[in-house]
Amino acid sequence: MSSTSHATLRYTTMRLGIFVGCLVLVAVLAYAGILPEGIGDSNPLWIFLLALVISAPLSFVLLRGQRDAMAQQLAGGVDKAKGKLAANRSMEDDAQDASGGGTGGGTADESPRTA
Repeated sequence: MSSTSHATLRYTTMRLGIFVGCLVLVAVLAYAGILPEGIGDSNPLWIFLLALVISAPLSFVLLRGQRDAMAQQLAGGVDKAKGKLAANRSMEDDAQDASGGGTGGGTADESPRTA
């Protein structure tokens, strides 16, 4: 197994872990009174959004290697899909050439029209 296998799952799990850690930290700080708890009934939304804002740049910096591995894995998958598509196209073209069908767009029964 290569080092990039399951890179997307690893990146997503680590990013979710950073978010949950930030969510717990913000909730504890809000409960302790260090951070404002929000206005009125907005406490859960405030805590969620603040954790999201904190975790985004942390993930960007801390997960650079995992993000690069995920990009490499996805690029490999795209290249593989492009190769399969090109192979299918060439098989289709070969089959069409072998059956005598050209690029004329018409059938063999049609005769050319004269004015």
